[in-house]
Amino acid sequence: MDSIGFVCDPDHPLLGPVAERLAARGFEVALHRPTDPVTPSDVDALSALVAGERHPTALAALRYADANGVQTWNGFGATVALSARLVTLSALDAVGSRVPEVRFDGPADGYAPGRQYAWEGPATLDASAPFYVERVGIEPVDHRYYAVDDGRETHMRAVEVRTELADDDAVLQRTDVDVSLAASVRELLDRFDARAVAVDFTRGEDGAFYAVRATPTPTFTGAGMDRRVADSIASLTTIGA
Repeated sequence: MDSIGFVCDPDHPLLGPVAERLAARGFEVALHRPTDPVTPSDVDALSALVAGERHPTALAALRYADANGVQTWNGFGATVALSARLVTLSALDAVGSRVPEVRFDGPADGYAPGRQYAWEGPATLDASAPFYVERVGIEPVDHRYYAVDDGRETHMRAVEVRTELADDDAVLQRTDVDVSLAASVRELLDRFDARAVAVDFTRGEDGAFYAVRATPTPTFTGAGMDRRVADSIASLTTIGA
């Protein structure tokens, strides 16, 4: 029986239901909390490993799995690279997305302090940031594109995420997929040899969309893609079989 390990909290909004789906399909599922150790023997017993959070325990488990032939759903390299703001902005620019300008010469009007890695806390008022990113959004909404590769094709969903609420506005709502934006997200996924990614776009003053951030541990909230994610993870067990 194929065994799939998850490093995430049991109530993870995506991987909890996905683990249940996979268990119902006959897979043996092992859940590891990020706060608990995941030993080499734990990983060796798996057919595939999934990290739901960018936590040191999850990253260490991914690194060991990649080095020892255990399939991973977004490996160590992809997870770290797509968590680095400058790397993702450069990669998104390379695949054809418009991205905000980055400055390294200190704070300036119209620029926000940046973080090198997504797991770092925000910069404090009394500390300088390593770089500053142009504020390009003019609307209180991000356009989040979710992509997941199930081993045969890449599935895409787009969700509007409101960053400011007024009256009875919904926080999340599905929206149509823009072909050009989807193409850049799909290319980003391929370049990092990842199985899943989320990219946030925002509309600039000229009406064009800017890609502002990416994450290799998407929750797919509001996308209704649990089955697609389960298919993607299950397909890892057929690689090399």
